[in-house]
Amino acid sequence: MRVQKFSWNASDGWQNTARNSAGLVLYFGSREILADGARYDEIRAMFPGAHVIGCTTGGQIQDDDVGDDQIAAVALEFDATRLRIASETVTELKTSRACGEAIGRQLAADDLAGVFVLSDGLHVNGSELVAGITAFIGTQTPLTGGLAGDGPDFVETLVGADSAPRTRTVVGVGFYGSAVRFGHGSAGGWDVFGPRRRVTRSNGNVLYDLDGQPALELYERYLGEEAKDLPGSALLFPLQVSDPLRPDDEIVRTVLSIDRAEKSMTFAGDIPEGWVAQLMRGNFDRLSAGAADAAAQAQLGAAENGEGVAVLVSCIGRRLLMGQRTIEEVDAARAQLAPEMPSIGFYSYGEISPHAKSGICNLHNQTMTVTTITEAVD
Repeated sequence: MRVQKFSWNASDGWQNTARNSAGLVLYFGSREILADGARYDEIRAMFPGAHVIGCTTGGQIQDDDVGDDQIAAVALEFDATRLRIASETVTELKTSRACGEAIGRQLAADDLAGVFVLSDGLHVNGSELVAGITAFIGTQTPLTGGLAGDGPDFVETLVGADSAPRTRTVVGVGFYGSAVRFGHGSAGGWDVFGPRRRVTRSNGNVLYDLDGQPALELYERYLGEEAKDLPGSALLFPLQVSDPLRPDDEIVRTVLSIDRAEKSMTFAGDIPEGWVAQLMRGNFDRLSAGAADAAAQAQLGAAENGEGVAVLVSCIGRRLLMGQRTIEEVDAARAQLAPEMPSIGFYSYGEISPHAKSGICNLHNQTMTVTTITEAVD
């Protein structure tokens, strides 16, 4: 396996773009840079034989750099790994599971070693998408990836699947064979505060009531002056939810939109009735420690004697909170990876990875997730 990093910015164009026989190119950039499709066309011309997938973001990660005004990309050339991609259009939230099922059905195979997925970040119920994919690939096959972002704007997210980036698109890449190793890790680092509340009324990923009170009113009460900036300000105060029957398998959820008339909040994943919810807030040191934990988990699954890449997907809420200290979580993650392993990634509206404790794949919010893709060398 060979890895080639390259990048683009408006002043210098493409950098480090020596062509190779890559099988897969991953790229991440802002909506403003990717929307017209010109950069995709240029990547396609450079790597005509590769699958080319990417998405818009809330910031790009490339090794020890985090930025907004560039494209971060990597070309992967495999020796003994087959690839297959499957893409679908999600028409509305309620079709998220069907979309996932269609992708899982296309990628399922006996020698499937892992799946990496990129999804529209605003029109998808991530929990249902993951459930649909795992229904066909099984719960033992690693599934990782993330939801595309649009910075703090929440206007439009785009995903490219061997085509110019488009809205409402979901793409999955299947990796096949015994040589590829798919390591994964996920961790948060947020602190809970305030009372634990019961979810008393919800519908999928739309939350109406907590303890019988309108959820939006409770959120606004906690946010005070920052409530006027909802939904963006809610990124700094995510919600931890857990099934009372499995209290240790906490999942973090972040707000995508609000409805002031309904006094409801739409999250990136499901908020089931009867579950317990509690507000969270960030602590810089703990967020960086969480990133390190995620990378350490992923490194355990990497091949010991082969080249590879680490894909970091972190939540836009973490970046907004950490500000200029964002690089600290990236550095903490990289310190746990093999020194020679390049890294690429993006800030997302949701992260997809198996749960660190239960091993069950789900949509996460406000986490750092790390995927290592390597090939074992005989």
